[in-house]
Amino acid sequence: MKYKISKEIKEVYGALRNAGYEAYLAGGCVRDLLLDKKPKDWDITTNARPEEIEKLYEKSFYENQFGTVSAITNSEDETLKVVEITPYRLESKYSDKRHPDEVKFTKKLEDDLSRRDFTVNAMALDLESGELIDLFGGQKDLKKGVIRAVGEPTERFEEDALRIMRASRLATELDFEIEEKTNQAIKEKSLLLDIIAKERVKDELIKIIMSDRPQKGLELMRETSILKRVLPELEEGWGVTQNKEHIFKVWEHNLRSLEHAVKNKYGLEIRMAALLHDVGKPRAKRGEGPNSTFYSHDVIGGGMAKEILFRLKFSKKFTEKVFKLVRYHLFFSDTEVITLSAVRRLVRNVGPENIWDLMKVRFCDRMGMGRPKERPFRLRKYQAMVEQVLRDPISVKMLKINGDRLIKITGLEPGPKIGHILNILLEDVLDDPKLNTAEYLDEKAKKLAVLADKELEKLGKEAKKKSMTVEEEAVGEIKGKYYVR
Repeated sequence: MKYKISKEIKEVYGALRNAGYEAYLAGGCVRDLLLDKKPKDWDITTNARPEEIEKLYEKSFYENQFGTVSAITNSEDETLKVVEITPYRLESKYSDKRHPDEVKFTKKLEDDLSRRDFTVNAMALDLESGELIDLFGGQKDLKKGVIRAVGEPTERFEEDALRIMRASRLATELDFEIEEKTNQAIKEKSLLLDIIAKERVKDELIKIIMSDRPQKGLELMRETSILKRVLPELEEGWGVTQNKEHIFKVWEHNLRSLEHAVKNKYGLEIRMAALLHDVGKPRAKRGEGPNSTFYSHDVIGGGMAKEILFRLKFSKKFTEKVFKLVRYHLFFSDTEVITLSAVRRLVRNVGPENIWDLMKVRFCDRMGMGRPKERPFRLRKYQAMVEQVLRDPISVKMLKINGDRLIKITGLEPGPKIGHILNILLEDVLDDPKLNTAEYLDEKAKKLAVLADKELEKLGKEAKKKSMTVEEEAVGEIKGKYYVR
């Protein structure tokens, strides 16, 4: 079989062989080559020691405790800029279920391959002869589409518990099945994931969600008890029925919504929001059968999404955006009832930079319900309303007055009263953008400035908290009629 090997890899590999050392491509890059896929990264294993490897490359660095030397190439291809070279090694006991207590170098390739996680990742390729070293049946498992642990599965998972989740991730990315004995060991050892750093778990979860078939990965995680350790809140939707407006249970609806995000190649934020948008439904559910309700599941779900992402160590920025997309995914879009002021408040709450992503989450929600169209007429009209209000002032910063001006015309000292007045003025402008003039705002500010502190504070806090209250009360009966809450 001919393999597609770049000149950069041949040069890095050749330097080792020309110096008299053994060298093999190993791990995931061999697997990908056998599958006729372009490797995402390249690994070479050798009998040379780290200090010997470093001498062979003009640009390289060695900074990890496992002996890996990174050779820097001049490639413009991101996957080829760094080639990792690791000596053959043996590993001792894993006290923390993640890293070996001690790394010992060995002169035998067989020792190195025997410590790897799955058979499809435990093959080595000699580029000079084309010989494939496959001691554990990796090539056979590739042909069968199977993920199988090297040796005894429980031992592999006890060594490195992250392999428990990596099995689902690999099966998802490759569209493989997990071998029965390996699958059973995952179920038995899933509790070990609790001691793994959340950042590492997050990385594997991201790879699953960003794959072409994340529904498969999430189902595997649920079936093998991994989901209970990683996303227990999502699993609460398993078996939870919905009302007459839904043909799918909560769990299936969430996965179908994610599937639509994948189909449209949406990014991680939208995929995560699509997956979690109804995570609050099981806790919000009241009653059973066709008339059951899920009032405030958007509010509950927003809070749950924030807790989930915080626990998994996602960034504050990412967490806040997904929270908003989940919290406001249920915006009422009946353009015969909704007002422009309601649309302005939605844009203010979710942020103009997020409003179109919110619309995409709504599309995913619809298609996850089995609807024939992601954008019916009313949503297209709603989009037009959004386009219209994006030109209107929706934040204090967009008012034709600021704190310095308020202090000047009212004689007030800097402090909370200034903020309260600005919030009250913003509410007026959200109702009617034409009021965003210096004349109107100056006059209204002067009247507010003479109010008692407590009265102004009350009005200011009410204004700040107000979002779509009036509109929601106006359409509440309709929302209940169609079971959209």
